[in-house]
Amino acid sequence: MTPTIDLAMAGPTGSIIMLSLGGFAILLALTLFGEVLRHRQPKDAPNPVLETYMTRVESWWGMVALIALALLTGRFGVSLLFLFASFAAMREFLTLTAKNRADHISLALAFFVVLPLQYLFVWLGLHGIFTVFIPVYAFLLLPIVSALRGNATRFMTRVAETQWGLMITVFCVSHVPALMSLDLPGYGDRTVLLIAYLVIVVQLGDLLDFFFGRRIGRTRIAHSLSPKTWEGMACGVVSAAIIGGLLSGITPFGVPGAMLMAATASLVGMFGNLVFAAIKKDRGVKDWSHLIPGQGGFVDQLDSVIFAAPIFYHLTRYLWAA
Repeated sequence: MTPTIDLAMAGPTGSIIMLSLGGFAILLALTLFGEVLRHRQPKDAPNPVLETYMTRVESWWGMVALIALALLTGRFGVSLLFLFASFAAMREFLTLTAKNRADHISLALAFFVVLPLQYLFVWLGLHGIFTVFIPVYAFLLLPIVSALRGNATRFMTRVAETQWGLMITVFCVSHVPALMSLDLPGYGDRTVLLIAYLVIVVQLGDLLDFFFGRRIGRTRIAHSLSPKTWEGMACGVVSAAIIGGLLSGITPFGVPGAMLMAATASLVGMFGNLVFAAIKKDRGVKDWSHLIPGQGGFVDQLDSVIFAAPIFYHLTRYLWAA
């Protein structure tokens, strides 16, 4: 039987603190591991793969602390954190899209009406509204606003890019705090732990995919888009499943369910990473922005979670919720 880490007796706050300490311990181990490898490298010939690995680990020190703080503040703090993340991510995304003066009003509505309303619906736990607000009502409203300006130049492209930006940076990301509004029998007020669980399994799976892909990867998935390999992805998904099983005690899934949910979220997240690589390749950029030194922008950090969050939310809701 797979050993698990059961934090149920600690309560939500205690569990978050223990998970945070565990996260910092893992990051410390990963940092020391990287420093040992760096020490073995010739000083006049740095390893770019190792340096990328180290910058990823270093950036996560601050992000783990920020996420832990938000989780400790409850639904409001989590919603506020991801609202800010969505705003920053949408700004990064739309910077690379085709726009003209005719879209100014629709963009203002997207940033200052659609985005805050989506998170308000999430915070209030209005499942029936927040799951259709953007893909139905916003998608119908914003093209009308742009069309009323009377400019048809690249209209389809402009509308589609705005809709896609809303979908991935607001709609998908908002499913992370939405996990806290689920009614899971016997789980009580511990739904905040599902956010920690999702972020941990997806991001560690991503990190291990990167590590194993560089070490043992041979078969590129999409050679012209990304160095991601099938071998690295397989190792990352299996690693995420094992980590998910170990953390099954903070979920309502049980060990087999936790492993399956972790593997599914990790796999979807990795393919999401590939989609974003294709978009960046199309736009001729390496990173979405330079907001986070050495790590790009919010989209670069959230790409896997963006794709994984809606799948994880709906599987949890339809398989485990009351």
